[in-house]
Amino acid sequence: MNAPEKIAFLPDIQSQFDQRELRIDAVGIKGVRYPITVRTGTRVQPTVATFSMTVELPAAAKGTHMSRFIELLHAQSDALDADRLGTMLIDMLQRLNARSGMIEMRFPYFVTKTAPVSGAQSMLDYEVCCRAHVSDDARFSLSVEVTVPVTSLCPCSKEISEYGAHNQRSHIRIDAELAGEMTIDELIAIAERSGSCEIYGLLKRQDEKYVTERAYENPKFVEDIVRDVALALNQDARVGAYTVEAENFESIHNHSAFARIVRPEYMTKEHACQRKP
Repeated sequence: MNAPEKIAFLPDIQSQFDQRELRIDAVGIKGVRYPITVRTGTRVQPTVATFSMTVELPAAAKGTHMSRFIELLHAQSDALDADRLGTMLIDMLQRLNARSGMIEMRFPYFVTKTAPVSGAQSMLDYEVCCRAHVSDDARFSLSVEVTVPVTSLCPCSKEISEYGAHNQRSHIRIDAELAGEMTIDELIAIAERSGSCEIYGLLKRQDEKYVTERAYENPKFVEDIVRDVALALNQDARVGAYTVEAENFESIHNHSAFARIVRPEYMTKEHACQRKP
């Protein structure tokens, strides 16, 4: 087989000047699935993440270099945690000569759950999203989002019924901007404590009795759930801005009940533990 001929000079179209003078807020790649290892606290877990990686593009630049995003992703050999994601973001901005940008990775995260009475163990999956972002004003932020399934039982149904009460599976979503190190498991625990009862992958009869009665003794409206989560986050100095949402997939309606609380402030004086990449 003959050696390949030398390729003549190839023009770099992306680096050419663009005359339309329109800045692009975010350009890059999304929907890229990649095998990674996630580190949170002392736990290390392999998973498959879906990445979105974008940068700001100046008005004078025609395009960004898309291949550099994949090169950066492929170069990651260490387990990814919030700090490592921040370092990766700074590397991306340097490679692409950008002032601002964001890396987002979404992945399933598994926790071993122990049934409350029998002690039977099983795995339960949670949806997690980690983001690292540098804004135009050079403000760096890290956030972790978790979606946690729980059981909720209606206080009104319990109060007005002679026996029983309707309950449903609910999803609690916490999107927290972090001012200090906080594990995925800690955010999951806050959500699970705020429902009527936790959800488990495997339950024996004695466990089913326990979770049914536990939910009955701990009724929660969707409003109660978001308020209890927000109260726990307000008391944690590691959490700055956040969004808390709860959606109850109603068992007696063909629609969901929904509530949201947003705290837009990033950090007050109590949140002095600033994190930098």
